Amino acid sequence: MTSKSATLELAVLGLLHESPLHGYELRKRLNLLLGWNRLLSYGSLYPALKRLLRRGMVTEATNLDPAVTRRQRIVYRLTPAGEQFFAGRITEVGPAAWDDEGFTTRFAFFSRTDADVRLRVLEGRRSRLQERLDRARSSRPPTGPVDRYVDELRRHSIESVERELRWLTDLIEAEHSAREGPSVGHTEPSPAPDPPPTSPTPDPRPTA
Repeated sequence: MTSKSATLELAVLGLLHESPLHGYELRKRLNLLLGWNRLLSYGSLYPALKRLLRRGMVTEATNLDPAVTRRQRIVYRLTPAGEQFFAGRITEVGPAAWDDEGFTTRFAFFSRTDADVRLRVLEGRRSRLQERLDRARSSRPPTGPVDRYVDELRRHSIESVERELRWLTDLIEAEHSAREGPSVGHTEPSPAPDPPPTSPTPDPRPTA
């Protein structure tokens, strides 16, 4: 299982891989990446940055904010060690890449991931969710009265997994189609030939 702190650090490295950022902009982009249901506080971000600084994966510099006179902001940049670590982690394939905590972050950086790695992560995630769905469907309901709201929560969870499974299947099929390209021997149909020119209709009136 991937810890929340490890997932956050990977997301920070991925965003700094694109460009240097100060804390405010980094937090804003992380919130967009992690989704509306997990708003990131500065109380989580700055300890993660401090850990990355201690490990030599990011560096910081003080820049004047051009929008505010005499205001300074700390700008964080990726170091070569951080870039190497990110490149290695983003290509890893295993349970940590498709669990609930790590999959979203890995998916957000798919544009920098090889097609083979993308497919293995997507297929691993689908297998994980299918196992979860099978367990939920086969679990026996509790004996005695059934709480209406507990039953609704169970139904909602199953439907959510089913939706994600359909989404993953579509993505996997799209990845396979992109790798295969056009079918061998397939040719576009030739356009229909232009109709032959028609001769002008002779004038039926007698000539003088």
